[in-house]
Amino acid sequence: MKITQWLQKNALMLALIQAIVAMAGSLYLSDVKGYAPCVLCWYQRICMYSLIPILLVGFWRGDKKVYHYIFPIATIGWAWALYHNLLYTGIINGEESCSFGISCTTAYVEYFGFITIPLMSFTAFSIILLCCVIYRKWLAANPAEL
Repeated sequence: MKITQWLQKNALMLALIQAIVAMAGSLYLSDVKGYAPCVLCWYQRICMYSLIPILLVGFWRGDKKVYHYIFPIATIGWAWALYHNLLYTGIINGEESCSFGISCTTAYVEYFGFITIPLMSFTAFSIILLCCVIYRKWLAANPAEL
């Protein structure tokens, strides 16, 4: 089996790994480093954290179409992350979004001068969505796998 075929067949497992890494990273930043999450971070966490049990139950039950359940949740999380990035970079003004608690534009982390917490979340959701699309296309090309 070629590496590309293996990646296509196991794309949802890679999505699960990405969700676990994202969850662990967010818990590390808040519980170990002490960075308080903003309101938009909480919304993104709700979406990211819920992907893990859904994927695990899907794998446990052998549901080959579990991507139907995670795609909408990941899309909502992706939209929140996109909005958060636009707000963080100053492209849009959304003071009303962050009027409660920590400001959504607080710069806790800027690795290499541009990798921020909102960008990490956006990237994680993008990878998960890409894995869903790759897996769906693989499954459509291999109906015997159903």
